Amino acid sequence: MTTTAVRMHGTKDLRLERFELPEIKDDEILAHIVSDSICMSSYKAAKQGSGHKRVPNDIAENPIMIGHEFCGELIQVGSKWKEKFKEGQRFGIQPAMFYENGPVGVLSAPGYSYQYIGGDATYIVIPSEVMEMDCLLPYEGEAYFMGSLAEPVSCIAGAFHAQYHTKFGSYEHQMGIVDGGSLALLAGVGPMGLGAIDYAIHAHPRPKLMVVTDIDQARLDRAKSIYSPEHASQNGVELHYLNTRELADPVAAIKEINGGKGFDDVFVFAPVKPVVEQGDALLGNDGCLNFFAGPTDTEFSASFNFYNVHYEAHHVVGTSGGNTDDMREALDLMGRGIVNPVAMITHVGGIDAVAETTITLPEIPGGKKLIYTNKKMPLVAIDDFAERGASDPFYAKLAEICGAHQNLWSAEAEAYVLANAPEIEL
Repeated sequence: MTTTAVRMHGTKDLRLERFELPEIKDDEILAHIVSDSICMSSYKAAKQGSGHKRVPNDIAENPIMIGHEFCGELIQVGSKWKEKFKEGQRFGIQPAMFYENGPVGVLSAPGYSYQYIGGDATYIVIPSEVMEMDCLLPYEGEAYFMGSLAEPVSCIAGAFHAQYHTKFGSYEHQMGIVDGGSLALLAGVGPMGLGAIDYAIHAHPRPKLMVVTDIDQARLDRAKSIYSPEHASQNGVELHYLNTRELADPVAAIKEINGGKGFDDVFVFAPVKPVVEQGDALLGNDGCLNFFAGPTDTEFSASFNFYNVHYEAHHVVGTSGGNTDDMREALDLMGRGIVNPVAMITHVGGIDAVAETTITLPEIPGGKKLIYTNKKMPLVAIDDFAERGASDPFYAKLAEICGAHQNLWSAEAEAYVLANAPEIEL
C-alpha cells in the first residue's frame, strides 16, 4: 500500500512524502486516515526533534510520521485481531499508551515515535502494541473530525478527573472538581479552554459557578456567543466571562464574582508566570490548581504561596493527556451529543498544509487546525471562507454551510470537503 505522509527527519524538518508501507503482519492492522487535528504537542516535538522524550534518536535515517489526533477506518485486519476489529470500522486512537496493570507507561506514541503510524498520513500500519494496550477504540460518530477531537477532549476529561480535594482529618483524596463548587478557567478561551467550558457545562460533576478569563476581547466574545451564560444557566452553571487586561487587581475582580471568596478549582491554560501566580492567589481553602498548559521552557517556574499550602491546604496538579478511559468517555460524550467540541476548530486545510502549519503553529491565531489528510487544501480560517468565496465557488459553498451552523465546522461541511476538495497527489 502506498501512503502519503508528513514525516519528521530532524529538528523542524518536516516533509510531505509518498512511499510504500510494508505488508502488515498477523498482529497489525492497515488503516485509512481521514482527518487529523494538529496539536501544540506536535509543534513541540518538531521544535525539539530527537531531543523530545518521545522522538527516537535515529529519525534522520528512519523518519517518523507526525500527528496523533486522528480518525479513520480500518482497511485490513491481521488475523490476531479479526475477532475484535472489523474492516470498514471507524476508529479513534489513544496515543498516550499505558499498561493497564500499573502506572508504568511507555514513551513510544503514535505521532512521535513510529515510522508507519501517525495522524498526518493517508494510510498507516497500526502496530500490535496499540491493540495490546487497548488503545485502538471504535468510533460510532457521524463525522470523522469529531473522532479527531476525541484526544483533546480526553485531555480535558483527564484534567477534571485529576483534580483532588481533602477532608480535614482524612487522608483519602476526593478526586475530581468540587460538585456544585466554584471553578475559574484562566486564559480560558483558547481551543482547550473552549473544550473545558463545554465539558464543565455538560459533563459531571459540574461547578455551580464558573468564571472564564482572558485578555483578548474578541476571543471572549466568540466563547460567549457559543457557550452563553443563558445556556450554562439551563444546565445549572452560573457562567461569567471577564477580560482582565485593564484590571488593576484581576484577583480581586475575579474573587468578587465569587462573593469575595477563593475558588475550589482553578485551571491555568497558558504557561505564563503572572497567570500561574494569579491562579495561586485565587485558590480558596482546600483549593486545587491545575497547570494545564505545557511549557516548552524546561526552566519555567512561578511563585507559589507555601504558607497557604500549609494552612489553607492548597495544592497543585499538572496533567498531560488523558488515559484510555478518558478517551472512551470523550468518544461516548460526543457520540451521544452531550459535548460538542466543534468550537475548538478555527482553521481547515489539507495534508499539504501540515508541515508549515505545525512548525509555525504558535504564530497562527485561533484554535484547532483541522486537516483532511487525503485532500490538497491550503490552511484557511473559517472566518475567511466568505472572502475567499468571492473568487472561489468551493469556499463560497463552505462559507454558506458554516454560516448555517453559527460559522462553526460541521458534519455537513466535512461531507462537502470530502466530496469536492482535490485529492492530494505527489
